[in-house]
Amino acid sequence: MPRDERILSPSQLNTLARDLLEGSFPNVLVEGEIGSLARPGSGHLYFNLKDARAQVRCALFKPKSQWLKFTPRDGMRVVARGRLTLYEPRGDYQLVCDTLEEAGEGALRRALEELKARLQAEGLFDPDRKRPLPEFPRRIAVLTSPTGAVIRDILSVLRRRFPLLEVELLPVPVQGEGAAAQIRTQLLRADACGRYDVLLLARGGGSLEDLWAFNDEALARAVATCVTPVISAIGHETDFSLTDFAADVRAPTPSAAAEVLAPDAAALATRLAALQRRLQGAQAHLLRQAMQRADRGFLRLHAQRPQARLQAQAQRLQQARQRLQAALQRRLEQDDARLRHAGAVLRAHHPRRQLERLRQRLDALQAQPRRLLDQRLRTLRLRLQALAGRPQALVATRLQHDALRLRGLVRSLDLVRPTATILRGFSILQREQGQVVRRIADVTLGERLRASVSDGQLLLRVEGCEPRE
Repeated sequence: MPRDERILSPSQLNTLARDLLEGSFPNVLVEGEIGSLARPGSGHLYFNLKDARAQVRCALFKPKSQWLKFTPRDGMRVVARGRLTLYEPRGDYQLVCDTLEEAGEGALRRALEELKARLQAEGLFDPDRKRPLPEFPRRIAVLTSPTGAVIRDILSVLRRRFPLLEVELLPVPVQGEGAAAQIRTQLLRADACGRYDVLLLARGGGSLEDLWAFNDEALARAVATCVTPVISAIGHETDFSLTDFAADVRAPTPSAAAEVLAPDAAALATRLAALQRRLQGAQAHLLRQAMQRADRGFLRLHAQRPQARLQAQAQRLQQARQRLQAALQRRLEQDDARLRHAGAVLRAHHPRRQLERLRQRLDALQAQPRRLLDQRLRTLRLRLQALAGRPQALVATRLQHDALRLRGLVRSLDLVRPTATILRGFSILQREQGQVVRRIADVTLGERLRASVSDGQLLLRVEGCEPRE
């Protein structure tokens, strides 16, 4: 044995081999046919991938196997992605799989995802460029196979929901070589003719290979450039194609597309009935308003007739006459009341009445000194009697003082008497109506006057006036 060689145990050798395999083949894709498939209770999958000359042991553990979109079976051709490692208990190498896809569909799906990502980056699938569907289309074109069940389902739904909708079938192959080109040609021709309100692309379910015609890039671009709105209803609800993303509306199934296109005749009839009721109500309301306006116009015209206007003027004139008569009557009554009041005031201030009052006052004043003198004498007599027992000198002094006061009182009374004034040479000048003349302006030239003197009256006539300087 050479000196630099060392002896390895089987486990050490397996470890070296495992490290070498895992380091050299960390991620590989292997395509082959499934054989010896085993599904133990642990949920793991164990199988062989083989071709005509060799086979490889493979393992797909439970966390990964739960994401499979198909059920593996013996004889199925698949593509496995994973890493090479060594199963040390048996010394066999195996492929620990991360993903497992059907061989043909997996390649197609990868190509589809790459194409979808590229078209999406170009903005071909942007929602902003999609057109809304017409609410009530009149004519639609269905691009599908004339012999499949799809067209029967679509026609059945459309007849049930809206029989008035015109449907034209544009037959096209829906799978196989050259199908995408024929679909594209028919689609562009239908869009260019301008006969249709909506274009419907429809196909039943199938595998990815069956639906591959609708993943054609040229067809997807043609759908996106159509002026007429396009509905894509390809496969089942879980199936997606490029035409679904490029179309204006994607329907999960062809029958669902027919439901979207055709309005419900029953719901539409209910809506029309409601609109008819609203229209009738609005018409009735407008009619009532028009009738009211007509009635008001008739009343205005009737009120503006010459006869009506003359009647209105006559009525206003009569009312004005009545108001004037009432106002005149009230004015006369007020003037009469004022005249009566003025007459009473004049009568109360008549010179004769004033003279009578003056004479009465004079008589009262003439009698008053004598009465006061008698009263004073009685008072003095009483006081004299009360002072009888006092000295004579005090009595005499008191009597002299009282006599002086009495004489002064008599002189004062004589001075304020009108007769005393007349006796002193004065006279009272009066007009014939009895008014006392106080100023030159109270008389006129030629007017007759009366002058009262101590023993009677003098009749005078005004010959001139000499104002005092």
